[in-house]
Amino acid sequence: MKRGINALIFTLGLACAGLTQSTVAATASAKPVAMQTKADARPDAQNLTQAKETAKAGDEESTRVSINAASADDLARVLNGVGLKKAQAIVSYREEYGPFKTVEDLKQVPGMGNALVERNLERLTL
Repeated sequence: MKRGINALIFTLGLACAGLTQSTVAATASAKPVAMQTKADARPDAQNLTQAKETAKAGDEESTRVSINAASADDLARVLNGVGLKKAQAIVSYREEYGPFKTVEDLKQVPGMGNALVERNLERLTL
């Protein structure tokens, strides 16, 4: 009878150890897959740089604005440091004095200083 009980305890111990071992193995194999998935989801540095360059090129083309034709809303949206009030001043100046002959003429608009015009030169067209 003692042998039967000892055999039963031994068998249960092995079974529990086997279950624990398989649980640990399953958990260990699942973690690297999750980590690998996160790594795959993250873009590598080269792809990220290329995406930024493409977006920047697209932004440069779409963010140019004509100071002789754009509405105040468009000017405020595109120009850095120019809100709706300054954009309306640009439109009012244009309506009163006629179209700008050079981009530098924008400095004549009240509230448009040299630094503000220089900051936006690459975004401005006539």
